[in-house]
Amino acid sequence: MDDFWVFGYGSLMWRPGFAHVETRKARLHGYRRSLCVHSHVHRGTPNRPGLVLGLDRGGSCLGLAFRVPGALYDEVIAYLRERELVTRVYLEKRLRVRFLDGGEAVAVAYVVDRTHVQYAGRLNVEDAARRVAGAIGQSGRNEEYVLNTVEHLKALGIRDHWLEAVAARLSRQAAAE
Repeated sequence: MDDFWVFGYGSLMWRPGFAHVETRKARLHGYRRSLCVHSHVHRGTPNRPGLVLGLDRGGSCLGLAFRVPGALYDEVIAYLRERELVTRVYLEKRLRVRFLDGGEAVAVAYVVDRTHVQYAGRLNVEDAARRVAGAIGQSGRNEEYVLNTVEHLKALGIRDHWLEAVAARLSRQAAAE
């Protein structure tokens, strides 16, 4: 089997967890990074859900594409499915990405299933910040997840103005308390 690509837009970018031989910045058209998934375990509870990232329809998303040796296909896909498809809120797709330095490829990507009960819909900055604030799950405070994500994106030279606005709102709320 030939090498294949995996597109990361959130924690996969700084913690892929699988072997790869190349990393390139890439843009996925038709989807955007969004806090559109209710978290009932890692960043919230069923009674007080938090929000985590998903790829939702519309716009485009700048992320990282990882080239994986074809010999590792079964191992890496099994790992990604265990990591990303636990509650089936994401759908595994093969989507075309464009590399910022030229060229394109088809990459495995995980997009939100808009029919899933955990889908939060398209939220404005205020609503997203309100849902994130105070939510805590097994992996910690939801605010930390959002602020950490923004810092990682900035360190990679990736700007996400909507997510940065949510983080700024959360920081202002914390300072006011």
